[in-house]
Amino acid sequence: MRPLLTSLLLLAAAALPAQSWKPLFNGQDLSGWKVLNGTAPFTVRDGMIVGTTVGQSPNTFLCTSQIYGDFILELEVWLDSSFNSGVQIRSESHAAYQNGRVHGYQVDLDPSPRRWSGGIYDEARRGWLYPLDVNPPARQAFRNGQWNHLHIEAIGASIRTWVNGIPCADLVDGMTAKGFIGLQVHSIGSPDQAGKEVRWRNLRIQTDGLVQRPWTQVYVVNTIPNYLSPQERAQGWRLLFDGKTTQGWRGAHKETFPEQGWKVVNGELRVEPSAGGESANGGDIVTLEEFTAFELALDFKLAPGANSGIKYFVTEQYPTTGSAIGLEYQLLDDALHPDAKEGAAGNRKLGSLYDLIPAHSGKMYNPPGEWNHARVVVSGTRTDLIPAANQTEHRIFRGAQAEHWLNHRLVVRYDRGTQMFDALVARSKYAGYQGFGQWQTGRILLQDHGNEVHFRSIKVRPLAP
Repeated sequence: MRPLLTSLLLLAAAALPAQSWKPLFNGQDLSGWKVLNGTAPFTVRDGMIVGTTVGQSPNTFLCTSQIYGDFILELEVWLDSSFNSGVQIRSESHAAYQNGRVHGYQVDLDPSPRRWSGGIYDEARRGWLYPLDVNPPARQAFRNGQWNHLHIEAIGASIRTWVNGIPCADLVDGMTAKGFIGLQVHSIGSPDQAGKEVRWRNLRIQTDGLVQRPWTQVYVVNTIPNYLSPQERAQGWRLLFDGKTTQGWRGAHKETFPEQGWKVVNGELRVEPSAGGESANGGDIVTLEEFTAFELALDFKLAPGANSGIKYFVTEQYPTTGSAIGLEYQLLDDALHPDAKEGAAGNRKLGSLYDLIPAHSGKMYNPPGEWNHARVVVSGTRTDLIPAANQTEHRIFRGAQAEHWLNHRLVVRYDRGTQMFDALVARSKYAGYQGFGQWQTGRILLQDHGNEVHFRSIKVRPLAP
């Protein structure tokens, strides 16, 4: 399309008025709403919808009779700070699913010390999709004991939330395209919690002429395989695996990609099982590109009893007949693989910095045969003075701080270039590798440990060191 014509079309589109807001609640009664799932009462008082907790009831939802697909929703909410609530969007209830249980996306309202208000929970289905661990500033957005303003955008596969003007969640997910909106009164665990209130007011919605708010730097949780959303692209993410080819990868210590042991199937990069053990079939694969400071994310699925790893700052300078050497995000079936009992303090279990630092004991993960999400963040610069030949010299580490995330929860954080890190290396299996962990740049590696492992949605973005 010619540039002038493109500009004219964009100007014309900008001149079109956005759809006006429509009230979702008339301020007088609950016309257009219905109660599902539980027995907590909802009433109208002073232009508000008021839900009240009761004993011996599951979660109760006041749901719109109308179904909504794409929309922008705004509302105000106040709730007693001693219990949780939420707003269902694109949700469903039908007899074929758990006898009509309400299920679907929920914008969480969480006044507890965890403070995940504005995060996205998949009610009665997949659990947490967007915990606010990945967006710490958003945890301060909700104000206990006050009215709070929610702005929710559900447009295509994109679901984004704001609490009191602060961006909270940014989810890209294609499971459910439409459904009802619901207001939750949470179940209670003890009789003294009965009679607590949650109140809603000024509920309004747009369904046509939708204009999204500008993209932000908020971390995007994207569950659609091998796809980058417009916001991710704007943030600098790019795919390291396109779901179709092995472009951008080669075998470790090799010129080309392995001729066997790896396959691209159904949008997945798969390690095939072998009887020969570590690197005995196709061997490890590494990126053609090297990285200094970066953020890496991918989905992985382990076969029962599988062992593998994601390595970074990989160098091929060390001669080895097994896996190439680098810092390793451990991938392991902790329940079945014997390596989980090796090492020290669990530092060979899933999510750990292999043989150096154990993953957090409260990590959450899905069992073999189901997908999990891994993320590695390497950033920052550290400059230290170290003794050398009767004098001091500077040792500079670019990419000094590193984090391991498992299913959007932080499980390992550490600094390179410290005495503590050097001590960990000295007691590990890497003690004999001169300069281990001191590299400035390196490749990213996916490990062939002889077990079946599936990878997809492998993406990276550079960060400032």
